Amino acid sequence: MSVFSAPPSSGPRTSYHEFYADDFSPREHYNLLWEHIKATGNSALEAKAHESILALQTEGVTFTVYGESEEGIERIWPFDLIPRIITAPEWTQIEQGLKQRVKALNLFLADLYSDQKIIKDGVIPPELIFQGKDFRREIVGILPPQGIYTHISGIDIIRDEQGDFLILEDNLRTPSGVSYMIENRVVERRILPEFFKKYRVRRVEHYPSLLLDAMRYLSPRGRDQAEVVLLTPGVYNSAYFEHTFLAKEMGIELAEGRDLVTVNDVVYLKTTKGLKRVDVIYRRIDDDYLDPLVFRSDSTLGIAGIINAWRAGNVAIVNAPGSGIADDKAVYPYVPDIIRYYLGEQPILKNVPTYQMTNPKDREYVFDNLERMVVKAVSESGGYGMLMGPSSTPALRREFVEKVTENPRNYIAQPVVYLSKHICFMDGELEARHLDLRPFVIYGEDIQVVPGGLTRVALRKGSLVVNSSQGGGSKDTWVLAD
Repeated sequence: MSVFSAPPSSGPRTSYHEFYADDFSPREHYNLLWEHIKATGNSALEAKAHESILALQTEGVTFTVYGESEEGIERIWPFDLIPRIITAPEWTQIEQGLKQRVKALNLFLADLYSDQKIIKDGVIPPELIFQGKDFRREIVGILPPQGIYTHISGIDIIRDEQGDFLILEDNLRTPSGVSYMIENRVVERRILPEFFKKYRVRRVEHYPSLLLDAMRYLSPRGRDQAEVVLLTPGVYNSAYFEHTFLAKEMGIELAEGRDLVTVNDVVYLKTTKGLKRVDVIYRRIDDDYLDPLVFRSDSTLGIAGIINAWRAGNVAIVNAPGSGIADDKAVYPYVPDIIRYYLGEQPILKNVPTYQMTNPKDREYVFDNLERMVVKAVSESGGYGMLMGPSSTPALRREFVEKVTENPRNYIAQPVVYLSKHICFMDGELEARHLDLRPFVIYGEDIQVVPGGLTRVALRKGSLVVNSSQGGGSKDTWVLAD
């Protein structure tokens, strides 16, 4: 269809369209953008799209895909130039819901690693926690600085067929994607500055300063003396671009495990001038590799003795070890109960309906309706280990039945939710694609939600998979000021 045409009206409407209303006219907050698009024309938009690719190449904005060694694994970040716009009232609901959720999940972690009252009170089955690989018995009884476990959270949000916001997934370990959120904004401002003259768009570029301030708040020696480092697994990690980007933006050292050492339960950075004490470590490596004296003994990525230093209160680790149990997909269905238990409040943002494979009735129902289900492995991410029922083959469904039957704790299932759509500029035309949103929440002296997030787009027509590793792309996300 032409860039100026409304989408065809024939066929069943299965997804909420964020750009178009039911009569296929632009929604009110998109009117100015739509008028600008029409005035700009196809050729100018094509030139802007090409300019965005060049800008991303020049900046070296890349991501890594594994399993495609024939073509190489590094890719230029895929970016669509048509921004997604979220109104102020919509954002207020999202912001309040995320603050509530992160506060409750932090209290949940504090309880799990101390008194475990929520288990004793029968709110959560004990086997759900103790059979999860991300519950770390080694750290029970350790109180992290300021009592905060979830310093950085990336909470995945979708809109269902009615346009309601739902929580799809919690990411509380080492959530990624914030660098792309910022780079999307930098590129958008560069190639389409005229767009920003028509809207009051809230900033996202200050995320690094917000994060640095939150981390300094954790310093055992106080904010003024805080020495912060970012711990990376190294250049071969898929998120290495983000590690270097954030370290540079925050003005902190980028270090590998071999660059750090513990002496008498204090962590130091090795420098040409000798050892420099470290107060806060923003770690981008998994728990398993963090300390070979406590977790995997064969790890060369972490720092021997860092957990004892953390236990002694001499260093803060962001995010705290053990946080992963709170974003375990098997725990996800219980988050509304967790909110009610710790806060005495009803959840502001609902979950996607979820079936527990440990429940025989749920399991039987899912097996009978696999073609309409999404089955997820609780320990996988990035779109891996997942069955998309509508596009699956009978053989693949049989395979998943066997997997689930063998290890039901490792799987959950959800009905297919047709993610909302938005127009994207694809090969000279506007076409609808499915998308989600990952806002970022920072927990320091208070809880702050950066007004925007990473909008991920399923670039393949009809696909519901938005992960970059699975062929997805992204948009700049505009949150409008009041």
